[in-house]
This record gives sequence, C-alpha cells and structure tokens, in this order.
Amino acid sequence: MKKFVMAAVGGTLAGVVATTQIAGPLLAQEQVKSTSVYEQLDLFGDIFERIRAQYVEEVDSSELIEAAINGMLTSLDPHSSYLSPKDASKMREQTRGEFGGLGIEVTQEDGFVKVVSPIDGTPAAEAGIEAGDFITHVDGETLLGLTLDDAVEMMRGPVGSEIVITVVREGEPEPFDVTITRDTIELTVVRARTEGDTVVLRVSTFNEQTYPKLKEAIEAQVTAAGGMDKVNGFVLDLRNNPGGLLNQAIAVSDAFLEEGEIVSTRGRDPADGDRVNATPGDLTTGKPMVVLINGGSASASEIVAGALQDHRRAVVIGTKSFGKGSVQTVMPLRGNGAMRLTTARYYTPSGRSIQALGVSPDIIVSQPPVKPVEDENDTLARPLRSEADLRGSLNNDSLTEDQIKQIEDDRAKAETAAKLREEDYQLAYAIDILKGLSALGPKN
Repeated sequence: MKKFVMAAVGGTLAGVVATTQIAGPLLAQEQVKSTSVYEQLDLFGDIFERIRAQYVEEVDSSELIEAAINGMLTSLDPHSSYLSPKDASKMREQTRGEFGGLGIEVTQEDGFVKVVSPIDGTPAAEAGIEAGDFITHVDGETLLGLTLDDAVEMMRGPVGSEIVITVVREGEPEPFDVTITRDTIELTVVRARTEGDTVVLRVSTFNEQTYPKLKEAIEAQVTAAGGMDKVNGFVLDLRNNPGGLLNQAIAVSDAFLEEGEIVSTRGRDPADGDRVNATPGDLTTGKPMVVLINGGSASASEIVAGALQDHRRAVVIGTKSFGKGSVQTVMPLRGNGAMRLTTARYYTPSGRSIQALGVSPDIIVSQPPVKPVEDENDTLARPLRSEADLRGSLNNDSLTEDQIKQIEDDRAKAETAAKLREEDYQLAYAIDILKGLSALGPKN
C-alpha cells in the first residue's frame, strides 16, 4: 500500500543541537535514555494490565491500545493521529473525490472543532457554514474533550438524516444552531466559466482528480472563447480550498510555471529535505493571472498561491490564508490501519514558511457582507437621464453604426461586470485587475 503525502496544518518545533562531547559520555547518556524508555514501556504495560483487571467495567483491549496510540500521536501536534482501518478507508475515499458527510474540512483548536472551510456545493456550504466557525455541540452533545476523529465521527451518519450543530462565530453575540441534512459528497474539484474575456477556474480541493480536471477545464474554456488570443487572463480561485495532496499542489503550480522552484520540504533530518522544480510548459501560455485566497485557503492552496506569488506569475488578491505549513505522511500499518504523522515543513520558493502566518495577498480585498434588499421607497422616484434622452438632442455623427454597436457591447459587458460586484466582490476585483494588466499589453 503506497504512502499518501499531504500538506496540512501544524507542526511541532524541532531543533538540532550540535555538541563536541567525547564518545564515552555520549554512549553513557544513550544507555541511560534506553533504560528510561524501557522503564516507561514497563509502566505502560503495568497500567494497561491494571485497567484490564480492575476497571469498574470490562474494557476492550484493542480499543485501549488504539486510544493509547492515538493519544501518543495527537500529543505531537493537532494533525498527527492514528487512523483505524475504517477511518483509513474513508480517507482513501476522500482522496479519490467521493465520500459521505456534511462537506466541511475541520481542524481542532482549544478543544473545539474549527471549520477550515466548507466545500463548494455541499450541505454545509448551503447551510451557511463559514471558515473560522467553531462547532461546539452535535445534536446537543458537547465536543469538548473529544479527539478530532471522534468529533468527526459524531457528525457522520446515514445519507438523508438530519444533524443539528451548534456554531460559535466571531461577530455573533451568542452560539446558534444549524440544521444540516447529511448527503453523499461528490466533489467537483474544478469548476470553470468565462466572465467577459476572463477564464475563472474555481478549484475546491486537491485530490487525485485536480490537475487532470484543471487541464481539461482550461482547454475547454479557451476553445469555447475562440482561442488563447481571445482570453485576457485567468483567475485561479482558491478561496475556502482546504488543501489535500501535495503532489497535486505541485502539479497545479507547474501548470502555470515554465521554470524555477515550486516548493521545498524540510524534515527533521536535513538529508530528507526535498526541492521540487517546475518543468517547461505553461497551460496558459503566460497570460496574466490572479489568484484569489481567503482565511479558508489552506495547505496545498497556500503552496500554489505562494509559488505563483514568489515567481511573480500571478497577483494574489483576497485576505490572509489559513497558515498550514506542515506536511503529513500517511503510513499504512498492520491490520489495514494507518498513521498520519507530521514529517516536514514546506517552504515557498523564496524560502519563507507560512506556518501559522499564512500567505499575505499582494492586494487585500475583503468580501463585503451581504447587504439587505433595499426598500422600494428608498430608490429614486425616476431613473437618471442622459443627453440622449433629451428631446431634440443631436445625433453622434462621428461614429459608424459598427462603432456605436461596439461601444454598446462594451457597455453591456461593463454592466455585467458591475452586477458581478454585487454577487462576488473579490472575483469582480480580480477580473478588473486582469483587464488592467491586459490593457498594458504583453511584457517586453
């Protein structure tokens, strides 16, 4: 069974201390350490046997051992954990792009479940769950004190069944309940459309389908537009993308780069470090790019945004990303279980770690809150008038009919863009940036 390597949040601080002590004392210290470890293991065995023999109720030995293993791993950082055979199977389903649940990526903070991001088109997203929300209760039962895997298990259930989660959200004075109907989550990893002359590529997660689907989407949109010369640029929308497979983050970054480093990883042993470079070939032939990120953009999303930003291949717009700067390796274990262990930190091409800091946008653009619908009495009594509306106004005799039609078509596109600002201000801003870059012409 192969290992899965994932970019994920967290990572414990590790240091290497060089010494110049002679061999004798060093060997003595190692022997003392070994003796101490064996004593601790004996202590563990003694406690295990006493629990089995004297606990008030009969316990399952295998569950006790699993709990001990998981406790050992979760004490390292929030993202190392033991995966039972059942959980390991579910994780493999997620990397293939289909699984059951609510449709949220979560982590754990201060003992509560924190939403990294809702996944596009899922029950959680449709119910209004937002990145940064804390889930404190499930069907009235507290999640405080549970491991992350146990908390997630409480949120799982039969497709079509309802679940009530209690949410604490910044800016809201009181916790509130949200009712969600569980469903089978079929991820559409890439959605693409063309807005005016701009191709918008929405990537919701990084699983085994991401790069192939992205390549297909680019080719389809460019063909529909009538060729690459009809496209003024690309928006790569990574908002609320919780990340996923490291190799897919590398492939997506490589899709827009001709050369240079994409990402480097550094583990405990310097010899285990790795550096990945781009290969020739840009799927967009160097067209201007904007990358959209927000607080729900994490791990693999940050690798892509950081690589394109450091190479000045794209302008990064939005708000600061989540700050996942470590890599987890999922290692198969006997009995079909697995261990998810933090094995490295990753660094952008400039050598910066985004652990706990996130990727800072080149241009900070916040998504404004949804405005309430205006009362009809608040609108103007009559529409604004222009010179063309005045009786007897002169015609414009300096333009041909084709030129006038072109102006009207351009105006219609501008009005469509203005409507988009009301629906998605950040995306509209990104498209406006690309229009400006396109107007400047190609780089010399």
